[in-house]
Amino acid sequence: MTLEIEQFMCRSDNFGILMRDTESGIAALVDAPEERPILEAVERTGWKPSLLLITHHHVDHVEANLALKERFGLTIVGPAKEAEKIPGIDRQVKEGDVVRVGKQEARVIETPGHTAGHITYHFAGAGVAFTADTLFALGCGRLFECKPPVMYESLRKLSELPLETVIYCGHEYTESNARFALSVDPTNSALKERAKTIEALRREGKPTLPTTLADEMATNPFLRWHDTIIRRNLGMENAADAEVFAEIRKRKDLF
Repeated sequence: MTLEIEQFMCRSDNFGILMRDTESGIAALVDAPEERPILEAVERTGWKPSLLLITHHHVDHVEANLALKERFGLTIVGPAKEAEKIPGIDRQVKEGDVVRVGKQEARVIETPGHTAGHITYHFAGAGVAFTADTLFALGCGRLFECKPPVMYESLRKLSELPLETVIYCGHEYTESNARFALSVDPTNSALKERAKTIEALRREGKPTLPTTLADEMATNPFLRWHDTIIRRNLGMENAADAEVFAEIRKRKDLF
C-alpha cells in the first residue's frame, strides 16, 4: 500500500500535487493554484481526483477550487479557521483531525504563521508531509498574518516529525533561499554542497523538491535556531530560540 505522487508546476513558481492511493485507486489534489496544469496532470496520469486538500486561503492556492469542483464533483477540505475564505469548502478541519485518501490517512497539523489558519497534511504511513507555505526547502513562508513566535511554534512542531519525512512545499523558491541561508550560515559544508546541487538542478530546469526533514534540519536556517555557529554569526549566543528565529526571518525579509 503506497501513495503515488505527481508533482508539477503551476503559475510561475507554484507546485501542484496530485496523489493516488494505490490500493483503493482514490486520488486527491493538494491546493489548486491553476486549473490547466492540474487538468494536464489528471490527463497524464489518469487519476481522477475526488478530494481537494487546501492548506490556506491565498489565491495562488485556491484559484481553481470552483472550476475543479464543477468538473470532478470533488470534496474540498480546508482549514476551519479560514473556512470563509476557501471557495467551495465542504469539510472544515483543525489540529488532530484525520483526512483519508483511500486507505491513506493524513493528520492535520495547524501551522499558522504565513496565514493565521494555515494547515499541514501529514501522511505518517506514507512518510510524507505537505507543508505548502509554512516550511519551504531552505526557507519558510513570509509572515503575512502572524507574529514571528507563531511561525516559530509551527516550525518547531514540524521539526518533531520523523527525520525521514518527505516534504512537499508550495513554491520553487529553493535557489534564492539557498543564497540567503549561506549569508547566515556560510561555513555549513552540507549547506554549501546542497546549494551547488540546487544550482545545477535549476540550470537544467528541474525542480528542487521534494526535500526531506533530515536535509532541512541540517541546512535550513529557519529550523536551526539552536545552532551555535548561526547564533554567533547573528550575535545572539544567549537569545531564546524564538528570538533567533525572528532575527533570521527579519534578515530574509530584507535580503
